[in-house]
Amino acid sequence: MSLTQPVGSDHQLARLLQIGIVLEEVVEARAAKHAEETDASLDPALRDLLDHAASESADHRSRLEQLVDDLEAETVPFEEIQMLVEAQYEADEDFDGVLYDQLCNEETAYKFYDDLIASIEASDTAFSVDRERLLDVLRTIREEEADGVEEVTDLMEERQ
Repeated sequence: MSLTQPVGSDHQLARLLQIGIVLEEVVEARAAKHAEETDASLDPALRDLLDHAASESADHRSRLEQLVDDLEAETVPFEEIQMLVEAQYEADEDFDGVLYDQLCNEETAYKFYDDLIASIEASDTAFSVDRERLLDVLRTIREEEADGVEEVTDLMEERQ
């Protein structure tokens, strides 16, 4: 499976959407863990950013899960991903470290959705989900990730 080639089947589409779900689960778990483990005097703007990122990722995950459900495929439960993140990831309490981590998460998600959209658009496969609905959902998520990148970079610039 590659995002450099057109998506060729429902099965491949379901797997790619599941990758998006896992990506969103990791972003959600990491943002929540940062917010939970950082100092109580955490900058309010950073706390708001992390809370928003976790909430937005949960929403993205839900939208992607609906698409996967429509394809009649199974997903990995969020609780399993959250436990893996907690077992292997310790939140960096440094303000800049948290921001760089969040920026990386937002940029990675944006690039994934951008590539996935291009692969679907390049495909002539008839999927069992409505192509326009699929692309609308993915484009909306991609734009929200772009907004997230902008929010993080704005906060970083304010700190300079």
